[in-house]
Amino acid sequence: MPLEQLDELYREIILDHYKSPRNRAVPAEANVKAEGKNPLCGDEITLEVRVEDGVVRDVGLQGKGCSISLSSGSMMTEAIKGKPLAEATALLAGFKELMRGHEPGVELGDLEALGGVRKFPVRVKCALLAWTTLEQGLKGHNKVG
Repeated sequence: MPLEQLDELYREIILDHYKSPRNRAVPAEANVKAEGKNPLCGDEITLEVRVEDGVVRDVGLQGKGCSISLSSGSMMTEAIKGKPLAEATALLAGFKELMRGHEPGVELGDLEALGGVRKFPVRVKCALLAWTTLEQGLKGHNKVG
């Protein structure tokens, strides 16, 4: 597939997640909650996750923000839902590597669409907001649980 068509496909994926965000409902019996803010652009999110038996059983993301932060959050919720914590953590690490311009080390699927954000360094924080919020929440969960 020519690079132009690939860029267009990636833009469509990002726009689709922005216009129709996935996993917006608060999960029943959520046992992980974290809030994230990006004061530079005003993005604010609340992430709630139900982790049970070492698996991300359900996840919900609410908030307001730019298309990049909300799309990334929506894509993240789809990527981690139903995954064992170890796999979700590996996706988190891989996505952070992608945003740093390094090889992710794991298959990211549609998340690769956000790789183009690196061309705009000021927007990398937008793409990482949901992921750093997840990381914060899981650290708290691991201390408690």
